[in-house]
Amino acid sequence: MTIEDAIQKLGDEFPRLNWAFLPENIRQRDEVMSYWPGGKDEDVMVCVLKARHAHEVFHRQDFFFLNFAYRRDYQALSLRSDNLMTIRENDCYIGQPFSGYAIRGDSDKEDIVIVGVLIRREAFFREYLSTLSVDDSLFHFFLGPQTDFFSEDRLHLSFPSGHPFRRLLELMVLEYADKKEDSQAILKPMTLALLMHVAREYRRRAPGTEGLSLADRILRYIAEHAADATLGGVAARFSYHPNYISTLLKQKTGRTFSRLLLEQRMDRALALLKSTGLSVEEVAAMVGYNDASNFYRAFRGYYHVSPREYFRV
Repeated sequence: MTIEDAIQKLGDEFPRLNWAFLPENIRQRDEVMSYWPGGKDEDVMVCVLKARHAHEVFHRQDFFFLNFAYRRDYQALSLRSDNLMTIRENDCYIGQPFSGYAIRGDSDKEDIVIVGVLIRREAFFREYLSTLSVDDSLFHFFLGPQTDFFSEDRLHLSFPSGHPFRRLLELMVLEYADKKEDSQAILKPMTLALLMHVAREYRRRAPGTEGLSLADRILRYIAEHAADATLGGVAARFSYHPNYISTLLKQKTGRTFSRLLLEQRMDRALALLKSTGLSVEEVAAMVGYNDASNFYRAFRGYYHVSPREYFRV
């Protein structure tokens, strides 16, 4: 099967997928919601919208998605800012569960082709978030809409022609168009690789550390490596003695390295417990505690209640 055959096949199947937009009352607002359109045994879907004209109803959805402008441009509507954003060929739009979205597109010459990768919410948190959340702002981007249905964050990235991202996406299209029993086992690591390219491009576009003081660069590093940062590791990273790092951070923040690291871990842990449905043990491992009992002890010391008591209050 060629890539064009696969795109055509998935494009023909697209209208038959379960795209029902069901009415929902979200925080006293009448809106519509789209639910996971794939099978119960699927955590990753690949779909293709192939049409001259596209005009989706504005909706929210309960899954993560990545839409790639494979051929020609299209527009993406987000309601809160009443923003119609142009997604150009080779651009990628990433949306989280519950964030609003709608596709708009018109072409007189040839079909618009949008390749979408859909990821079940629970699978994303369990299998992908820990790898992607090195950057603190990226971590909170993926969690924001879980607690704020009016969150309107989105990622809009461009990949140059010939970038591996496009070829990887094509391999996923080919796999999904000719599904086998082991296709999910193949698609899941490919999805991780795709998301790693997203994270790399996101970091590349993020403001650099030029102009930041040494203390601010260290604080950023701690925030981005909270799960595995150590004082010795930070000292080695910045080529200073650990005692100097400790003194510098104390002067800058009034808090010790250990306290700063604890604050980062507890902030992440609370966000994960509130938003993901992951177990306490899974969250403990994600924020840097190999022993869950140590996590319980740290959480109680920081919040003065256990994780379960916190959510009963």
